[in-house]
Amino acid sequence: MQFELFDHRPDPSSVSDVENRCYDCLEQLQIPFTRIDHEPADTIEICHPIEKNLGTKICKNLFLANRQQTVFYLLLIPGDKPFKTKYLSKQINSSRLSFGSADKMMKLLNIAPGSVSVFGLMNDKDKAVSLLIDEDLKNDEDIGFHPCKNTSTLKIRYDDLIHRFLPGIDRSFQYVELPWTFDDE
Repeated sequence: MQFELFDHRPDPSSVSDVENRCYDCLEQLQIPFTRIDHEPADTIEICHPIEKNLGTKICKNLFLANRQQTVFYLLLIPGDKPFKTKYLSKQINSSRLSFGSADKMMKLLNIAPGSVSVFGLMNDKDKAVSLLIDEDLKNDEDIGFHPCKNTSTLKIRYDDLIHRFLPGIDRSFQYVELPWTFDDE
């Protein structure tokens, strides 16, 4: 499957408000991107042909919460890396983690499940969601994310994420080290 690559935003009348805010933010911060439009892609498996055409890996963006759904995290990890919450819970001194609810995701990030993305942090004005980034992503020159809607994917430089986007929205982050294999398997 071949996709057309774009280096500009789509017509603002053709996308949602949350997508337009994402493109506005990237333009304001002068962060270049390459874009592919596609059918809804809400799993990494569906994203594999998109990755091939975009020329970069799309990372998993996991919206997590503590058991009481009172503390929230957005975890970025390589798309093909397995994940078990107990390895993360220990590192961040949190009670057992699970996936955050769709309602909380929409309220805090203004994103629906299947479209969660680091770009949603621009909507978290109260900074209620802490950003966690797997150390392995530091090895990537480029990285792929949905622009808050899973019908497009953007490739940006990892350096632009860390040194332009996150400071531009006044967000900090914590690196975490998660295993590729697990002792309990």
